[in-house]
Amino acid sequence: MRRECRWRRTGRGAVRRPAHVLGGGTCRTYLGGVERVRKIVVPVAGLGTRFWPATAALPKEMLPLVDRPVIEYGVSEAAEAGLTDLLLITSRAKRAIEDHFDLPPEVAQALQSRGLPLHDREALRFHFVRQNRPRGLGHAVGLAAEHVGDQPFAILLPDDVLVGPPNCLAEMVRLYQETGCPVLAVRRVPVAQVSAYGVIAAEPCGEHLYRVTDLVEKPAPEDAPSNLAVVGRYVLPPDVFGLLGEQEAGAGGEIQLTDALRRLNRTRPFLAYEFPGRVFDTGSKLGFLQATVELALEHPLLGPDFSAFLAGRQQAAAPAD
Repeated sequence: MRRECRWRRTGRGAVRRPAHVLGGGTCRTYLGGVERVRKIVVPVAGLGTRFWPATAALPKEMLPLVDRPVIEYGVSEAAEAGLTDLLLITSRAKRAIEDHFDLPPEVAQALQSRGLPLHDREALRFHFVRQNRPRGLGHAVGLAAEHVGDQPFAILLPDDVLVGPPNCLAEMVRLYQETGCPVLAVRRVPVAQVSAYGVIAAEPCGEHLYRVTDLVEKPAPEDAPSNLAVVGRYVLPPDVFGLLGEQEAGAGGEIQLTDALRRLNRTRPFLAYEFPGRVFDTGSKLGFLQATVELALEHPLLGPDFSAFLAGRQQAAAPAD
């Protein structure tokens, strides 16, 4: 059954979503047959060399943003989006991440006795798979094939901390459920910085929404098809695992997820969701510091005092009349 494309508003900052698959530049409805997205893959096997020596004994995903480790922001986003089955792709030096999401009874009791918040993780199921050596994001995601099986799934790269509203993953999951299309999150970056990202060529098809026509991994600025860079959020069909299994090494001599998605995009339409909230790249030192300041200012307990501290520093640094 097919019908004309119609749009609807879903809340503050949310995308006007098409209940349609975009093919040949037009919207078409596919009714039924789209399985619910429940699983999410979280690659955390990176070496963290940009933060060395801070990461000599501590995974970069465990560096604190105010009073929570970086990875917990992403896990909270996933949980709020209904993605309760989490597979973390780890490596030899990432045991602290596994320990963080294991809350022993004595720790829970100590937190409660001191009146500290006890984050509810009972609804979440954590699984862990090791990536023995760094071979790229595509290889890391490919290790999830057995766990995911023949179900659609999401991917979360925790270095990218996304602050809404809306919840980015929730919007992307809704888009996938309603269209059956793979969905990528994107944001606009300065053209001079596109060589650090996967970049899409795309045609607008709604508010915050694009039909993807091509993907390029880390293009030179003069070769980039746009300045819409892929953010670390994806919702994909299981078909991608077959492509990753036969994918040859690409940029940097690694197996790139973008290369497999580019091949998949030749056989089925993709959507890109331009996230209207804030994106912090905490995998860079500057992005980490920016996120720390912004989130500290918004902290319900620390925010007022921290804001006064910054104002005092600014006043002290101002030239005297």
